[in-house]
Amino acid sequence: MSTRIAFLKGHGTENDFVIVPDPENAVDLPPAAVAALCDRRAGIGGDGLLHVVRSVAHPEAKGMAAEAEWFMDYRNGDGSVAEMCGNGVRVFARYLQYAGLVTEGDIAVATRAGVKRAHLDKEGDVTVGMGRARLPEGDVTVSVGERSWPARNVNMGNPHAVAFVADLAHAGDLSAPPPFTPASAYPDGVNVEFVVDRGPQHVALRVHERGAGETRSCGTGACAVAVAAARRDGADPAATGVPATYVVDVPGGRLVITERPDGEIEMTGPAVIVATGEIDPEWLETVAR
Repeated sequence: MSTRIAFLKGHGTENDFVIVPDPENAVDLPPAAVAALCDRRAGIGGDGLLHVVRSVAHPEAKGMAAEAEWFMDYRNGDGSVAEMCGNGVRVFARYLQYAGLVTEGDIAVATRAGVKRAHLDKEGDVTVGMGRARLPEGDVTVSVGERSWPARNVNMGNPHAVAFVADLAHAGDLSAPPPFTPASAYPDGVNVEFVVDRGPQHVALRVHERGAGETRSCGTGACAVAVAAARRDGADPAATGVPATYVVDVPGGRLVITERPDGEIEMTGPAVIVATGEIDPEWLETVAR
C-alpha cells in the first residue's frame, strides 16, 4: 500500500463510526485492522466501521446492485462482521450526501440484512426503513449479578434481547455481554437492551452491543425496543390497524420509531459527519498482521 487511505468520522446519536470510502473494494480490512482503527486510544476510535463500497464491486452485494448502488460493509468495533446497524445506515447515508454522491430525498443502501431505504430531509434528520421485525418464539432470560429478567426475543436482521427493568442502573457494567439463557436462543451472541418507561409510548434504554460493548446508541436496538414495548402495551399495529410510534431515548440522544400496520418499521434521527483525515498505510499494514 503506497498511498494514504481517506477516512471520515461520524456519529448518529453518539453511536460513532470510522468511515472508509472504498468504491472499488480495494482496501484490505481484516478484523485486526478494523479493531485497531476503532481503538479509542491507539486508533481513530469508533463503535464500528462503515466500509463504503459500490455494490457491484463486493461479492456479498452484487445481487443487490440493481436496487442499491452502494453497499454498507459494516464491521463491529472488535473487527467482526455484522448483518446490520441502524445508526450506521443513517451515518452511511449522510456520508453519501456529504461526498456529493446523493442529494436530499430517498436513497437505497445495500446491507447484509438486505436493501434498506433512507430519506435525507431538509432539517438534517435521516429516516431509515428498517424492514420488519421477527419475533422468535421461546422464553429468554437475561441476568446481571443476582438480578434476572424475562426478555423479548426480537430480530431486526440482527438479534436482540429486550428486558424491561425498574432502573437503568440495574444493568450494571455493560462492557461485557450480559449472560442469557437458553444459550440456543442466540448461538452467535446478542445485543441486549435494558429499558425503562418515561411516559406514554416513551422509553429509555441502555444497550450492550454484540462486538462493541456498551454504546451510546443502537438503531436496531431502538427498533427492537419499540416493537417489544408495543407488544407489551397491546399496541401491535397489525392487530390495531394503527401505526405505533415510540420515542426512544438513548444515552446519546433521541430516536423516533414508527411501526406500521404492514409491519414496516421506520427510524428517524440525526446523523453527523465530524472529521476527515488520512490513514497511514504503513501503520495499517503493521496492525493488520
